[in-house]
Amino acid sequence: MILKATISQIIHAQRLNLEHKDIGLKRDTLPLLPDLASHALIVSGIRRCGKSTLLFQLLKSKYPAALYLNFEDPRLYEFENNDFSRLDEVIKEQKFTVLMFDEIQIIPEWERYVRQKLDEGYKIVVTGSNASLLSRELGTKLTGRHITKELFPFSYHEFISFQKLKASADSLLTYLNVGGFPEYLKQGSDEILNHLFEDILIRDIAVRYNIKDVRTLQRLAQYLISNVGKLISGNKLKNIFEVGATSTVLEYLSHMEYSYLLHFIPKFSYSLKKQIANPRKVYAIDTGLINVNSGSFTEDNGRKFENLIFLHLRRTYKEIYYFSEKGECDFIAFKNGAFNQAIQVCYELNPDNLNRELNGIIEALEFFDVQEGMLITIDQKDKFEKNGKIINVIPAHEFIVNH
Repeated sequence: MILKATISQIIHAQRLNLEHKDIGLKRDTLPLLPDLASHALIVSGIRRCGKSTLLFQLLKSKYPAALYLNFEDPRLYEFENNDFSRLDEVIKEQKFTVLMFDEIQIIPEWERYVRQKLDEGYKIVVTGSNASLLSRELGTKLTGRHITKELFPFSYHEFISFQKLKASADSLLTYLNVGGFPEYLKQGSDEILNHLFEDILIRDIAVRYNIKDVRTLQRLAQYLISNVGKLISGNKLKNIFEVGATSTVLEYLSHMEYSYLLHFIPKFSYSLKKQIANPRKVYAIDTGLINVNSGSFTEDNGRKFENLIFLHLRRTYKEIYYFSEKGECDFIAFKNGAFNQAIQVCYELNPDNLNRELNGIIEALEFFDVQEGMLITIDQKDKFEKNGKIINVIPAHEFIVNH
């Protein structure tokens, strides 16, 4: 429980902090945010990716008189569900019409409160570091009353803008190494990404889901971030980590995905049952996070490069698969349930891998009856025609900037 006067003081203090805060690089997502009307805007993304900064930018550009309240403020640790009534009094007294709530998902029953304020005619923006903000927890309480947007660490375009670099193979290699977390780019201390990795595992997963075996969760997460681009299955991981049940491993994977730490893409099949049965490929939210936290002693630039291209695609597509029959094609992207493009990723084409890479994507193109596909490399540009299919070889920095 918390006093109304305390809530009012915290709102005032956070507002003063906002006025002295550098709002940072204008995010590419900002112009894409919809105008607030009868729907709540939900912005979800991994911890420390810049959600609060995006909120500041939205506040400054469109809603300068809005209420801003960050529920991760230590002074709000005692805030309970029944304190929303005291918050209501402050809102009415100070005549706010736009409400911006940062990390509100840590308060039980927050969805009911947001629904109530929507019904009362308030405009609302909510941010949180859990993908369940986009699905599970909204349940029936906000059905049809919310618009969702995801925010990721800096894209390559944002990275080169932030670092004042030009799009090139060199700047892309730098991005591959350091990733896109804003604070890490400013300070360059590996401890920032070490602590972030631990924070997500402990605060966003272990505490949130009441996981007792934290050590196994940590070991599993480090194993996965050390093996991006590889196939994983619940049974195999259960045996490696000697976990009692495959269902426990699958729960851990689900939590990691909902916290945005890792992504898992299925093998393409028109059969949902086969998709579930086959191994999935694992990718991390950021290549800098991989470099700092990986337990691998070898530089696997090919896998990290594949991860980078996945992240670019993930910003546009929700439906991404890998294709594997005789050969393999790294990414099949669908939009609105229909095939959109096939993409193969190869750090560097050479005589030893050329046929394998081409055959994998050609097999996918034949399966989907499509004429052209793309093969993304670090800096090579070429064009191949085989079996009536055209493969455009494109340097990654050109592909990302133009697609």
